[in-house]
Amino acid sequence: MMNVRDRRAAVGGALASALLLGALAGCSSSASTSGSNAAGGSGTVPLVVYSAQGYDSAVTKAFTKATGIPVSLDDDSTGPLLAKIAAERNNPKWGLLWVDGDTAFASLDKQGQLLDYDPGVALTTAGQSLVPSNHSYSPVSTTAVPALVYNAAKVTAVPSTWQDLLGAQYKGKVGMNDPSQSGPTFPLIAGLMNELGGQTGGIAAGEAYLTKLKANGLQVHPTNGDTLHALETGQIDYGLIQSSAAAGEVATAKKSANFDPKVVYLGTTTLLPAAIGIDKAASSTEQKEAEKFIQYVLSPAGQQVMQTADPTGDSLYWPIVPGLDPVSALGAMPTNYQKIDPYFWGPLENQVNTFFDSSIK
Repeated sequence: MMNVRDRRAAVGGALASALLLGALAGCSSSASTSGSNAAGGSGTVPLVVYSAQGYDSAVTKAFTKATGIPVSLDDDSTGPLLAKIAAERNNPKWGLLWVDGDTAFASLDKQGQLLDYDPGVALTTAGQSLVPSNHSYSPVSTTAVPALVYNAAKVTAVPSTWQDLLGAQYKGKVGMNDPSQSGPTFPLIAGLMNELGGQTGGIAAGEAYLTKLKANGLQVHPTNGDTLHALETGQIDYGLIQSSAAAGEVATAKKSANFDPKVVYLGTTTLLPAAIGIDKAASSTEQKEAEKFIQYVLSPAGQQVMQTADPTGDSLYWPIVPGLDPVSALGAMPTNYQKIDPYFWGPLENQVNTFFDSSIK
């Protein structure tokens, strides 16, 4: 099982390649062969699940136990899974995709690869904000970007806004991930841009801000694990990462007189949903099984498995099903949050990452 820190490595660049491959793969898909080999009980086929979630093995096993539907799980990082889907465009093998972030789902929807499905499950206000109008995918939980994790044993200054990080007391002490390698980091930057200038002026405002942050000594590391390592070893005192990784660091780090990680949120935090999409080219049998899987994941039984199977990693999410509390180590969701439009920001990923590569790294 992959560590949560490394799970989403190399996503940005791989996603760009995946989308390119998808665009080149043609306009129509042939029928999926993933459900052609009957298995298990009568009327069932293996549900092929592509997933980057730390608890996916436990959830798929629990789903099979509850329903009798066999599951073939492909657990990998988001980038490789999206590249695989793009490469299989004319002969898809997957039935269901389950990853963090909705920009990839928006791109797959634009390519006509997702089956619209409304599970009809009541969601929290935050959860409702994450549902696409055409139900092309289903959000099932959420984290947030960025969480700012800092070493409280070493510093007393605690920022509350993006502008604070441009101050002299933070010079050379702030780190973040590379969006070309870290999956949560493009949504982080898109959220920053959306907060600073919206869809009209956000790119220019965000680029100007990141340029100033670089001038103030910003350090860029590949992924969550690398940024947290830099924090632990004193290369930086503040790290901008995904909330689940930050909470996991607080829960697992060996605290001492020199290291005591704590977490705060800056300005308007961006929600980062974990979502599930169904392959439009899968067999009707497999599609029905995928719908049952989404229903199971959003049920109390499914959520209970999600919250216990990876307790210091991906289980550190905020439920979007009413009446469920997050894992105690995570705490309450930030009240000041935004939802960015994945159909607007997703197509800008290559442009934003190219700027970051050439001007910030």
